[in-house]
Amino acid sequence: MATPVQNTKFDEYLEFPCSFTFKIMGLANVNLIDQVLTVMQRIAPGDYAPKVKPSSKGNYESVTLVAIVTSKEHIELIYNEVGSLEHVRHML
Repeated sequence: MATPVQNTKFDEYLEFPCSFTFKIMGLANVNLIDQVLTVMQRIAPGDYAPKVKPSSKGNYESVTLVAIVTSKEHIELIYNEVGSLEHVRHML
């Protein structure tokens, strides 16, 4: 499970609203992209074009997507919600 994000300083470095890149690493072959996009559409609706890269052995994949975020709390919510998905192992 992902650790909840707390005490971030996104508001000190970003001017909202802005584009923010999320990289999600998780298990491959479990419809990870669909799961991530379902959560993202609920929290930050948009027209996403995720980039997917499989790991060398094919057990994991990384999904990179850019979302429009409106606040520090919005970023933290996305990290917490997507990070808590069963097949997500790490988020950057």
